[in-house]
Amino acid sequence: MKQVLLACCGTLALVSAAVAADLPPRYPVSRAPIYAPVYNWTGFYLGFNGGGAWGSSTWDSTGDFDLSGGLLGLTAGYNWQFGTFVFGLEGDVDWTNIKGHTFAFCAPGCETSNSWLATVRGRVGYTFDRFMPYLTGGLAIGDIRAHQPGYVGQDDTNFGWTVGTGLEIGLFGTWTAKAEYLYVDLGDINCGLGCGLLASDHTSFTSHIVRGGLNFRF
Repeated sequence: MKQVLLACCGTLALVSAAVAADLPPRYPVSRAPIYAPVYNWTGFYLGFNGGGAWGSSTWDSTGDFDLSGGLLGLTAGYNWQFGTFVFGLEGDVDWTNIKGHTFAFCAPGCETSNSWLATVRGRVGYTFDRFMPYLTGGLAIGDIRAHQPGYVGQDDTNFGWTVGTGLEIGLFGTWTAKAEYLYVDLGDINCGLGCGLLASDHTSFTSHIVRGGLNFRF
């Protein structure tokens, strides 16, 4: 009986050794590193923006006074990326309600307002993958309305300039979000007798704009 048991144990040992010899060696499994693709800013985009503004207006006859209000509008642009630099062209048109008034030397109240604003700007950005701080500047177009109760006032479209800075971030998919500051100078118009004051009474408009935006890249 002992001989049978020893023979069985020996047979099992030989089979186990043979099976072990046929198995592949146990080496550590190496995996190829997975690299996330570098974000590419090149392409056309559409979006919307909104924010607030504060600034000032000056009438020759009254001096300067504060303006404030909000804005909301649409954005379109195109980016070209070269290495870590991005060059772009962007335009937007916004509805605004930026206005202010003064009673200094104008008892009924003199008011300056702006109801729409558009810009066409160049952009230069430096990318950190999905993060892009940028500088921007170009043409600003908008209306300047000067008014005093009881008079027809004056409402003209003026061309001016704008300069600013911002930060744009790549989100999920092809969406991006941005925060932006712009300084806008639309120059001045002549209200004159339309405002019931001097024959030549110039009204200026400048504004600081802080806004956010959401864009979809194609």
